[in-house]
Amino acid sequence: MNYRIILFLLGNILRVEAIFMLPAVLVSYAYQEWHMGNSFAVTILLLLTASLIGGRKHPEKIRFYAREGLVVVALVWVVVSLFGALPFYISGEIPHYVDALFEIVSGFTTTGASILINVEAMPHGLLYWRSFSHWLGGMGVLVFLLAILPMAKGTGYSMHIMRAESPGPQVGKLMPKMRQTATVLYSIYVGLTILQFILLVLGGMPLFDSVCTAFGTAGTGGFGVKNDSMAGYAPHLQWNVTIFMALFGINFNIFFLLILREFSKAFSNEELRAYLGLMIGAGALITMDILPLYGTVSHAMRDAFFQVSSVMTTTGFATADFNLWPEFSRTILVLLMVVGASAGSTGGGIKVARLLLLIKNARRGIQKVLSPRTIKLVRMDGATVEDDTINSLNIYMAVYCLILTISMLLISIDNFSLETNLTAVLACLNNIGPGLGNVGPTGNFSEFSVFSKLVLSLNMLIGRLEIFPMLILMFPSTWKN
Repeated sequence: MNYRIILFLLGNILRVEAIFMLPAVLVSYAYQEWHMGNSFAVTILLLLTASLIGGRKHPEKIRFYAREGLVVVALVWVVVSLFGALPFYISGEIPHYVDALFEIVSGFTTTGASILINVEAMPHGLLYWRSFSHWLGGMGVLVFLLAILPMAKGTGYSMHIMRAESPGPQVGKLMPKMRQTATVLYSIYVGLTILQFILLVLGGMPLFDSVCTAFGTAGTGGFGVKNDSMAGYAPHLQWNVTIFMALFGINFNIFFLLILREFSKAFSNEELRAYLGLMIGAGALITMDILPLYGTVSHAMRDAFFQVSSVMTTTGFATADFNLWPEFSRTILVLLMVVGASAGSTGGGIKVARLLLLIKNARRGIQKVLSPRTIKLVRMDGATVEDDTINSLNIYMAVYCLILTISMLLISIDNFSLETNLTAVLACLNNIGPGLGNVGPTGNFSEFSVFSKLVLSLNMLIGRLEIFPMLILMFPSTWKN
């Protein structure tokens, strides 16, 4: 294990986190929230002090393998969360540190689950910071660092980090160099965020609300600045968020192909077709199911497609209390929680690509039963999927189900309903935010015990990092040279 390079990367990340807190200081002082600005300033000093542990000089020993990539990604997400929670705690706005940790882990992992009862009572600086944590965590903390800093020295350095942090069964390069790929991804990400922000402002949304909403939508996080989330905004603003949530749930490789004008290759993508098909189909079914509860078709359609886009992309914004919808609609939403968005997007969940591969592999298994001597291959977009990828997928699903079961069992000690426990774990493990029951759109996670909040916080980190980077920290063999 190359501890020197890991400490070096951790030091760089802490310095970047300190820089990213500076706008929150300015926002706090602009709104004359002096105690909040001072809390951020103290946290920045602590971050800069802690960053010295890694040193500023790049280590001479550059050996960096997949194990180091997994470890450094997991440690970075844990460390930035531990420090990111401090402004909430130091300011006294969230008096219990575990609650503050839950809130910021939910922010960085783009989950959107909250323990706050009255969001509008929070200082503007904190509201900005929790929304910005969505934006930073959406594409990945280390992916951002790869895009702006020439740290990569040595073969595979950048690829190991990006594979460990980026969502999806496969991660490839868009450009010859991994740093160029990270730069392209973040350029698309920034461009779409700015476009949505401009459209929200032009649509009449207040400036501060537009900034936080754009951050929450881009990162598919869902932290709102209003107690009713998005319900109080005008219908055209809700449609804006609906569309952009769907866009940020698309694999960013598709946007790159569109920039290159490879339209046929982009629109023939199997995952894109399945993603849009599921979203449109689910929205249409829910619209018909909830129509008797609404006065007009347009209102029912708006709420249905908003919630489908929000849940499937694991954003977590809400315009209605879908806890009160018929069982058919609620069941569809729970299934969409599991499916999630596309691989290579900022959304969570199992991912549509994995679902397609599972279906294709199941079909191959049935065909082999019928014709044992026939060789069947799994193909995606015309290319053969290697057996190693299929095996990794099977392992992923097995571990996913095991974590889901254990987590439900652990939080059941709080004695909430099965509906609440199941959807709470699904909401955190799939980085969605709201669930059903006590954790529905009008509820929150404040009623859970300290132990359950720690379990659910771990679920959020495990879900955002696609399970294995977090689990590998628990194996003693990981830390051997």
